[in-house]
Amino acid sequence: MERFYIITNQRKDDNKKITSRIQAYVKSKGKTCIFPEYENGHWVIPSDMEMQIDCAIVIGGDGTLIQVSRKLVFHNIPILGVNLGTLGYLTEVEVKNIEEAIDQLIAGDYTIEKRMMLYGKIGKNKREIALNDIVVARKGHLHIMELNIYVNGEFLNAYHADGLIISTPTGSTAYSLSAGGPIVEPTAAMILLTPICSHALNKSSIVFSAGDEIVIEIGKNRGASEGVAVSFDGLEGAMLEVGERIVIRRARETTKLIKLSNTSFLETLREKMKGN
Repeated sequence: MERFYIITNQRKDDNKKITSRIQAYVKSKGKTCIFPEYENGHWVIPSDMEMQIDCAIVIGGDGTLIQVSRKLVFHNIPILGVNLGTLGYLTEVEVKNIEEAIDQLIAGDYTIEKRMMLYGKIGKNKREIALNDIVVARKGHLHIMELNIYVNGEFLNAYHADGLIISTPTGSTAYSLSAGGPIVEPTAAMILLTPICSHALNKSSIVFSAGDEIVIEIGKNRGASEGVAVSFDGLEGAMLEVGERIVIRRARETTKLIKLSNTSFLETLREKMKGN
């Protein structure tokens, strides 16, 4: 690799110490660093990015990497995460190993791991993509929602809950896990449905084939006028009213994560679960 796109979570590296360290080391190896351009406080993607860049190095936590993945997904650019967060399931490199990681990238000593994503469609015009999850949850005052679930056109169940999480295997260690969902090997191909605070005895998650299409219809809203919020990887994407639907299925696109070590998912999981 020759050209590195450096994207930094400025709240986590506010003094640019880690960013400058990476830039200096890349330059010392005779390679090129490229930094995002900003418009109105948001970084923008050059139209010829694929011609300029071999990989993106994301400095931050899992949340930063997820948001970058959504922006880069249509540009076929692999991503390496440098962990400045806490758990760091997605960010591959710890700060102490930065130089070693860059050496591996330059030498071509890495593999690319493809992670499935979800596509969500609301109405005719609203479309979004997610690496972790799509969440349908109540907005405003506390109230019970009715959410009708259809799978491949067949009615499955009406959930009375605070919301539903539809997640990828990558997202199984995020909000879905907090809501009681299972942990899934991240390169698997499946879709998880996990209720949030279900008002029923059956609170179990359901695992669907990656080829299934899931439709969530907003049912009766009990005692509140607020709508229902739909978020994609934690970012609010739309508001739904009673009778409206979101259609969710596997996206054609994938997130390409750079893997530098031979550490297995089970080993990573064992390490992250210590003390938890």
